Amino acid sequence: MPDLYPELPTPTLLLDIDKLESNIHRLQDLCDRHQVELRPHIKTHKMVEVARRQLAAGAAGLTCAKIGEAEAMLPSGVKSIFIAHSLVDPNQAGRLRALADQLETLYLACTSLAHAPALEKVAAAIGRRMPVMMAVDTGLHREGTRSKEDALNLAALIRRSPHLDLQGLYTHEGHVGGVADTAGAIVEAHARLMEINAALGGLPKIWPGCTTSSREMAALPGVTAIRPGAYVLGDGPSVYLKHLLEWDQVALTILATVVDRPEPGLALIDAGSKVFSSDRTAANVFGMDRDQKWQVTRVNEEHGYIISENANLLSVGDRVHFMPAHVCTAVNLTDAVTVVQKGKVVGKWKIDARGRVN
Repeated sequence: MPDLYPELPTPTLLLDIDKLESNIHRLQDLCDRHQVELRPHIKTHKMVEVARRQLAAGAAGLTCAKIGEAEAMLPSGVKSIFIAHSLVDPNQAGRLRALADQLETLYLACTSLAHAPALEKVAAAIGRRMPVMMAVDTGLHREGTRSKEDALNLAALIRRSPHLDLQGLYTHEGHVGGVADTAGAIVEAHARLMEINAALGGLPKIWPGCTTSSREMAALPGVTAIRPGAYVLGDGPSVYLKHLLEWDQVALTILATVVDRPEPGLALIDAGSKVFSSDRTAANVFGMDRDQKWQVTRVNEEHGYIISENANLLSVGDRVHFMPAHVCTAVNLTDAVTVVQKGKVVGKWKIDARGRVN
């Protein structure tokens, strides 16, 4: 097996800059054709350099999970950020005020009737009227109103709140990739958003958000922005389960080394849960190579286990590219990615928002 980037220690996360740019522009071009804004979620890459490239390609703004992520992205030049999470702590008002002062627009999320009073207290502590996107549950059963009645009541509550300005609806339809009829689930999620929006009198902003559904959602009527994250890097499920990308379009891989062959049918690599994370596919796979010849089906902190007859094809010292089962959590476990282009190492990019969980 040829040695891959022999100058690099392993395990290391490799980011192919040409594939990254291709992924950025492919989805941006689709959004431009449908006249839909792209507001990518940076929780996947957490890198200022990637955000800068997304914005330069035409992204209208960024989506972040936490205040710390939003703060970390300011050097990208972003002017509009949506924090898609339930903020409840008035002690964070100072950070939010400082963040809003450096942006043209800072959108906050209101996720339920229970959450709205807490969000009003946060906005009051900020000392200004904040634009709000209201969450609708379209099937994931996480945040969001569960019924039309709840949506009407929540919208009325937001509209009565002196520091909240209802701008539109958002959802995370992450469930669509886990059902047999993904296309049908996307149509149902869209219909749910449109039903709620019609009941509310027609809000101007409708922002679904999921890589799996992003291409279809961008083409559906009434959608004004999409908020995907994983599209920019790709991972195992994106290729083998959801068929959103080909292997050659995946921008981030984990380069790992076989460090032991303790018995037939078992190869140990130097990447475990501290590299892949503990997230796995439904088939219990943490990482896989291009042809799924070698799958990591067990991890300890520092080891990954390849348990199969194909493990006998590997020797100690062999290096293999793996796609993580979940790219977002894998990126958050490292300080930097090694940037490669046409088979050569061209630099390192810091994971600027690594660990920014509050």
